[in-house]
Amino acid sequence: MKNQSDKIGIAVVGCGYWGINYLRVFNELAGSEVVAICDQRKERLQEIGQRYPGAVLKTELDEALQIPGVDAIVVGTGATTHFDIAKAALSAGKHVLVEKPMATTVQDCHDLIALAKMYNRTLMVGHTFLYNSGIRKVKENLSRDDMGQIYYLYSTRTNLGPIRYDVNALWDLAPHDISIFNYLLGRSPEWVSAVGANVLGSENQDVGFVSMGYGKNVIGNIHVSWADPNKVRQLVVVGSNRRIVFDDLNALERVKIYEKGVVRRAPEANTYGEHQFMMRDGDIYSPNVEINEPLKTQCLHFLDCLANDKSPLTDGWAGMEVVKVLTAIDQSIAQNGAPIWLNKTDEQDRASVQDVHQTYVQHSAAAASNGKTLIKG
Repeated sequence: MKNQSDKIGIAVVGCGYWGINYLRVFNELAGSEVVAICDQRKERLQEIGQRYPGAVLKTELDEALQIPGVDAIVVGTGATTHFDIAKAALSAGKHVLVEKPMATTVQDCHDLIALAKMYNRTLMVGHTFLYNSGIRKVKENLSRDDMGQIYYLYSTRTNLGPIRYDVNALWDLAPHDISIFNYLLGRSPEWVSAVGANVLGSENQDVGFVSMGYGKNVIGNIHVSWADPNKVRQLVVVGSNRRIVFDDLNALERVKIYEKGVVRRAPEANTYGEHQFMMRDGDIYSPNVEINEPLKTQCLHFLDCLANDKSPLTDGWAGMEVVKVLTAIDQSIAQNGAPIWLNKTDEQDRASVQDVHQTYVQHSAAAASNGKTLIKG
């Protein structure tokens, strides 16, 4: 643990659409210092370097990892590169904040969790919406005793792009909603069914619909698209006593609560066993939602975890649960929407990570005896 007066040295790898925001935030925060910036595009690196003249600029990851004062690496590159960069950073003894998705295979997630454990380093995944005050307000209301039974959730995340070429729209956009659903319900889905389409004629699906079963008769549905001219960022939770709406594009009413619902009453003798339903009609209101920048809240949480040896809210385990669902989505799409069951237990996952951890320990010991360093990229 670092001295409380020390700033945590940050190296940001990838200065594209989202990485530039990490640079800005960590440069502004009192507890961190941007020590290094790494990007393979020399022109982009020079442009960014003019804004952050105190940072060391590198085009090669290996060189960036060797810069004195770098305590943590932020991975803001394309999804298919996340594993290799995070793996090299952890192996070099750095803490890691990796953008979503954590990796593109469940096995790679296992490996990163095992490496973080081996080197006693923090591994955090950038599921930024869990640090959004609006989503936290939804969670707060779902936890109230008078919420009643949760029936279902659905979300819509559409826009005209930005279109990526390394992953499809589901891997790009759905991690937000999967992580939100898991957070709100406190568990992962039991099964997944999905369909997708290549309406733009590219190799990857640019439109997708996902259904998930969370047990206890709760279902969730996600719609994502790169091809819809109407930008929507909305989540709805429907329960027996109320309906809660989160609209990230509505600055005035980001969360709206409808005190309305319907529950089934027990049958009476004169109904011959038919159920009757009781409607609940109440107020519609918008609770006060704290104004915050979710990315800044997320970065503050990362720094707090590093300074005080805490486990992140969005740790490697949470990141791996999202990748499990994304993998099942691909499998279901390949089978025209057939349901894919996610039946691996948490105990089996942790045992698997322990096995991977032991393999790395043995590999490290063997490499050390030969005068080599484990995994340098």
